[in-house]
Amino acid sequence: MNERVLAPRNRGFLFLDSHPAGCRQLVADMWQACPAPAPAPAAAPDGAGGAGGAAGDGPVALVIGSSAGYGLAAVLAGLKRAGIRGIAVCFEKAPTARRTATAGWYRTAATADLARAAGRDLVFVNGDAFSDAVKDEVADLVEQRFGGRLDHLVYSVAAPRRTDPDTGAVYASVLKPIGRAGRTKTLVFDGEGAAEVREVETGPAEGDDVEQTVAVMGGADWERWIDRLAGRGLLADGFSTAALSYIGSPLTAEIYRQGTIGAAKAHLEATARTLDARLATLVGGRAVTSVNGAAVTQSSTAIPGIALYTGLLRGVLGEGLVPPVHQLAALWDQLTGAAPLAVDEEGRVRLDAFELSGAVQAEVARRWAEATTETVAGLADLDWFRTEVRRLYGFSVPGIDYAAPVATDVPWPRPTP
Repeated sequence: MNERVLAPRNRGFLFLDSHPAGCRQLVADMWQACPAPAPAPAAAPDGAGGAGGAAGDGPVALVIGSSAGYGLAAVLAGLKRAGIRGIAVCFEKAPTARRTATAGWYRTAATADLARAAGRDLVFVNGDAFSDAVKDEVADLVEQRFGGRLDHLVYSVAAPRRTDPDTGAVYASVLKPIGRAGRTKTLVFDGEGAAEVREVETGPAEGDDVEQTVAVMGGADWERWIDRLAGRGLLADGFSTAALSYIGSPLTAEIYRQGTIGAAKAHLEATARTLDARLATLVGGRAVTSVNGAAVTQSSTAIPGIALYTGLLRGVLGEGLVPPVHQLAALWDQLTGAAPLAVDEEGRVRLDAFELSGAVQAEVARRWAEATTETVAGLADLDWFRTEVRRLYGFSVPGIDYAAPVATDVPWPRPTP
């Protein structure tokens, strides 16, 4: 067994190694933070329903993009809040002689242990969710292990590129404004952890940047998953599906919602409306996008301006910043019928009200305007943000002895017989 003492080594917000014990404790902390199970709805189709019971009951769910951020929160909240069983799909790297596994690998192993302890039958598939091979593997599992009926699908995929299974074309997503170059403030930390506020410029989208980003981050793959599962007759009556999305603040709109990623999110929302009409006819089902609030994730830290914005938002809201696992618990309540499915005029479930209220955004905007390297410590919660980034990789987690050697060769979880 490969045991090492692991210290954080990073390039900006990207860490080279992950800490297995820290990742495991992080998952345990998220589990403890998740609200208690909601009561089962009075009536639910084909065995779908709330939490509780043995591994052979409860709604059958598929979470795509399950090892990080809101996807991980979807799995944990689904297990604890809704009593799901089913399949979780992610794409993670195994440990090697030189490097630890990715943080998502260790988080998945910890999640599998929690699911087993809770008596829930959850199978973890490691592979490219964009591929037809993984779609077929998942469909086979639904058919052979879970009675051939899927109740819910949560789609939470953030990726830099996608290979089209039909053509073999490889599409790459980019973070660029549309129409003109964009300038924004951003937050960086030096090697000693000191914060600096910089202004950065991002060139505009060129050529087919928008189309490429939409091909990766839009709704095409989500719809392909539904096509594959529906084509094999695996969608239960009343099937519901949600793709996780984000709108965010006017402060970040130029690079995000009005940029190439925003075009992809608009495509995702249009896909939801198309799927919603189709599923209503096919199985009496629903398709929505779930607009979540800001959080520190491995994806969000790559977006210029988001680090500064999130730190300022935390400075304004403090403990009022709703964590992902609480937001996803609310989403599961709506998907399972424990609470009404409430959507806005665009067919979106809105879980971001805590962030986008006028008073909150006005105060964040005031702090944003005043933020400089000299003033940012009094405006943003830098200690919280710095810790949250490190926790993504299993560091700075309370209760972990980082001076002790830790086993890095953690196996991928295998399904129980």
